[in-house]
Amino acid sequence: MNFANKISTFRILSVPFFFAALVYYSPEREYLRFVALVIFLLGVISDAVDGYIARKSGQQSKAGLILDPLGDKLLLMTAFISLAFIDDFRIKFPLWVVLIVISRDTIILIGALVIYIVKHDIVVFPTRWGKLTTTFQMLAVFNVLIQWKQAYLFWWIAVVFTVISGFDYVMRGFKILYAVDNHRNNH
Repeated sequence: MNFANKISTFRILSVPFFFAALVYYSPEREYLRFVALVIFLLGVISDAVDGYIARKSGQQSKAGLILDPLGDKLLLMTAFISLAFIDDFRIKFPLWVVLIVISRDTIILIGALVIYIVKHDIVVFPTRWGKLTTTFQMLAVFNVLIQWKQAYLFWWIAVVFTVISGFDYVMRGFKILYAVDNHRNNH
């Protein structure tokens, strides 16, 4: 396992600790919100670092193509779900925001599975829209964790990019499947 993949694995393994800090949070244990914030920020930093290392040192691998987005999705899904249901947070995600984020990722996952079943292979690469989505989702989580009154600005932007990137990934998936059908029909 190369170094970039170890960083992605670290991010995946940090998710239960992030979740535990949020679950056990209460106003009497305010420090747990800061623990969750630090774990989240380490996850965000590790996302940037593992991608940079993989590109610069030529350590891109099939495992990295799975581990990196898996780490992102686990951290962000856990954050969105948790930060919608913590009663002691004044500012939390509305349920509709969480449903949009989860729906997009579920559709992408199902689409990737269908493409893999049809093609027996899949190449995973982030798009510009996907990167913007991840960035604004991370900013939305950060702002809810720090309980900033205008956090809603970031979750609205995150929702817009989530929807745009969701449509973009669906259209790309249809193009891949259409190309497979055309290839089969022409042979």
